[in-house]
Amino acid sequence: MSDLTTTTDADEGAGSGGSKASKAAGISGAAGSAGVSGDADVDARLEGHRTELTGYCYRMLGSAFEAEDAVQDTLVRAWRNFDKFEGRSSLRSWLYRIATNVCLDMLNAGNKRARPVDLSGPTPLAQAALTPRPENVWLEPMPDGRILPTVQDPAEAAVARESVRLAFVAALQHLPPKQRAVLILREVLAWKAAEVAELLETSVASVNSALQRARATLTEQEGRVPDAADPLDEEQRKLLERYVKAFEGYDMAALTALLHEDAVMTMPPFDLWLQGTSDITGFMTTIGAACAGSRLVPVSANGSPGFAHYKPDPEGPGFVPWAVQVIDVRDGAIAGMHCFLDVERWFPLFGLPERLPAGATGGE
Repeated sequence: MSDLTTTTDADEGAGSGGSKASKAAGISGAAGSAGVSGDADVDARLEGHRTELTGYCYRMLGSAFEAEDAVQDTLVRAWRNFDKFEGRSSLRSWLYRIATNVCLDMLNAGNKRARPVDLSGPTPLAQAALTPRPENVWLEPMPDGRILPTVQDPAEAAVARESVRLAFVAALQHLPPKQRAVLILREVLAWKAAEVAELLETSVASVNSALQRARATLTEQEGRVPDAADPLDEEQRKLLERYVKAFEGYDMAALTALLHEDAVMTMPPFDLWLQGTSDITGFMTTIGAACAGSRLVPVSANGSPGFAHYKPDPEGPGFVPWAVQVIDVRDGAIAGMHCFLDVERWFPLFGLPERLPAGATGGE
């Protein structure tokens, strides 16, 4: 396994470790030390797997930045050991094996990511208090472009999108690390049991047993699944247009009409979460009243519709970052508003501007 625990691929874009250019420089340095710096084809071949590997590591780890770090580690290891790659398996399989080992090593620390709804029951509005928890507690959002490679098969694309939804990735966190890897490789990436067994250096029977246990756990954890939302159908587009209009106008009656009665609103890094239209709109008009007059800019995150939320700048004209919202749609209504408030991390990750000028319009 030594040649596989020392290999890497890269992801599309910069993560917490710096820009793509600086990462490429580090990879080129590693390549030079391995004596393969003159082979530009190696870089291109490895780079071609970056996005799909990032999606895999994100599903495994539940963290955008840890996933990018894992892929970067995988790619550097691949460069350093490319001359040892003997072609007994495909380059893709080799990279996945390395990435799996990197992720399993990272998961040995025992940390698993969660949503606020996974940690406690809903808080009644009368008891609402904004209590933050450390960053490493939370399941993190991820831009679609960093984790969903372009595929021609609509069915394959749909599976990929569903498998990065917040609810699905949160459910994965309840699985032991190796079960997590087995389920992703078998159910999401459609690997054969024999291929997974070879990757994990175990038996087909062990893989099948792990998959059965993982499926049972996921059935208990996933709950109601949001509607497929990419590409949006006409009804979903109109619903989101009405949502933007209601939110930007801070029209609580209009917003209530768009929400499921059991809709939830979460706000990591705060562990508070609210359920039901009255508590959500009550929060927005009390503790969250400073968001009146906000602007929403569309983004795509976790295979779902989303928005960059800019609120009015309290110090002058224009709008400043406040949250990245990931929206769950179910049965023609808004079922979830997941608002990630750590804007210093999320807005650069999504490539969003630092502010909007006065007079800016959001919407679709």
